Amino acid sequence: MSPPRLFALLLLLGLCAVVLVFRAQFRRPVAAALQSARGRTTVADRVAQFGRPVRERLAPDFARIGASCPPSRLVLAAFKSERRLEAWVPGSDGGWRLLKTWPILGLSGTLGPKLREGDRQVPEGLYRIESLNPNSLYHLSLRVDYPNARDRQRGREEGRTDLGGDIMIHGNTCSIGCLAMGDPAAEELFVLAAETGLDRIRVILSPVDFRVRGLPADRPPVPAWTDRLYADIRRELAALPPP
Repeated sequence: MSPPRLFALLLLLGLCAVVLVFRAQFRRPVAAALQSARGRTTVADRVAQFGRPVRERLAPDFARIGASCPPSRLVLAAFKSERRLEAWVPGSDGGWRLLKTWPILGLSGTLGPKLREGDRQVPEGLYRIESLNPNSLYHLSLRVDYPNARDRQRGREEGRTDLGGDIMIHGNTCSIGCLAMGDPAAEELFVLAAETGLDRIRVILSPVDFRVRGLPADRPPVPAWTDRLYADIRRELAALPPP
């Protein structure tokens, strides 16, 4: 190989190594630029676009459980091991009713909480929906408020500074640390969230469905505080009857 070609090859390999090392830092500004280029469609625009077909698709589910649409409150419970997301709303008697279940089409990582940027983990814990993104690269997305106050506190106690973020429930089927639901499910979740109101939504991200089974014996090692976190998740799930 001639010296110029060898130099070009080494330069290319060097650039690839830099991108691999700093891919997390590059991802956010690149994604932001691409989303900006897509336009400035608003949440209201997307609700106007998808609201009617979503309501028609969900109408039989609301009728089956005798719940009002839009609901007064909403719980989204996701189970990593089962690759399933459930939507729960109040019934006419005030008790929680299972509105609909969707398969999670894409998620990464293993059982265990998210600890740092780039670990590819889906978080585990009790969260809120922070915002809706009508211009998502993955059709539509709901932003989970990871890291929340408890995540940041644990990070400070353990000296972890780069906790990561940008955790979404979104369309498409590919994901790194997010929940990829496919586009039709993302439309339903987006419209549900927008019409319910973000301040009336709770999100439970659980490693397994603790209502019906425990953790596997071969689960990866986790921090000592994870048992307390899982106790909190179990308490939240106790209000939701197993499907």
